[in-house]
Amino acid sequence: MNVQPLMSDAPRGEGTQEADHPTSQVVVFGVDRPLHLDCGVDLSPFQIAYQTYGTLNADRSNAVLVCHALTGDQHVHNVHPVTKKSGWWETLLGPGKPIDTDRYFVICSNVVGGCMGTTGPASANPATGKPWGLDFPVITVRDMVRAQAMLIDQLGIDTLFAVVGGSMGGMQVLQWAASYPQRVFAVLPIACATRHSAQNIAFHEVGRQAIMADPDWRGGRYFLEGSNPRRGLAVARMGAHITYLSDAALHRKFGRKFQDRENPSFSFDADFEVESYLRHQGSSFVDRFDANSYLYLTRAMDYFDMAADAGGVLANAFKGTQTRFCVISFTSDWLFPTSESRAIVHALNASSARVSFAEIVTDKGHDAFLLEEPEMFGIVRGFLDGAGKARGLKAQAP
Repeated sequence: MNVQPLMSDAPRGEGTQEADHPTSQVVVFGVDRPLHLDCGVDLSPFQIAYQTYGTLNADRSNAVLVCHALTGDQHVHNVHPVTKKSGWWETLLGPGKPIDTDRYFVICSNVVGGCMGTTGPASANPATGKPWGLDFPVITVRDMVRAQAMLIDQLGIDTLFAVVGGSMGGMQVLQWAASYPQRVFAVLPIACATRHSAQNIAFHEVGRQAIMADPDWRGGRYFLEGSNPRRGLAVARMGAHITYLSDAALHRKFGRKFQDRENPSFSFDADFEVESYLRHQGSSFVDRFDANSYLYLTRAMDYFDMAADAGGVLANAFKGTQTRFCVISFTSDWLFPTSESRAIVHALNASSARVSFAEIVTDKGHDAFLLEEPEMFGIVRGFLDGAGKARGLKAQAP
């Protein structure tokens, strides 16, 4: 299944209804409720596709928002309608798991600018009825969080018990704590930073240029011209995927083993297993993701800089916060190294916030937050249990 343009953003009755993608619901915000973007544009109408799991208790105090990473979506704990694979955080979330859907009401929405039912560059521009393409306004992580706050309002929830996410999702978690401190009791930013490093911006630019160099990109108008920059998007995914792993993880899984042969072919076929793996990652990715969304979401991560938004002093972003923090990093994550997490903790200490910090020893790289990591599971469970006791969290309704 190839990603198709989302043509469902034409004005419709505001409310919750079925999204374009099976199993999701969508909230449509009309022209009277625009999303005010950092770039100065009011986006309207627009919609947010989301999933929920568990039951909201009587006093609406057990809601947990899960924020997805760059290439994630709202399908955190259900079979994905495109890939037919299990949810992307099944390891951490579900009945009896650290984010326990028997106890918490979990919400996960596709970010604005995405391509799984929330308004993005593949959606219909209400002014033309055609896909936005590069006419879609540039968005930021703060815009993503504003849209999520509007969704939470629509669901009738005043305060979130917790906000949890890793990588780009962790950036959203931190922005929630800065933008809406009175609406978040506890947050878990995992494997992230308060700003993108020059190296990360450089990696993203290589990916964007790969997409733009594909002749089928057509200046971002590929839907209108019946093409799809599959090759460029696949290369972008391959390059990015390398940054999600570690040298040790790649060596453990692949080493220098040949693919289906004992000797080199003396060609440019995928001789090595690691080459075949990356090609598979690239080719499977293009079936579920939109190339222009990749451009917009990577740019949003590049622009993220909480210190700059707080007058150059990071601690000011969290000044006076009552939110409880648990910051988690991984020793082999060179995309968002532990030094970035320590900077978050130092800023929180300077703002007198309640914060705990854990660096988990693993050779799995940045993607460790998505994998089987028992120590992380124990930390998440313990932090949420402790926050629940401090909050006086009531048991969910029968």
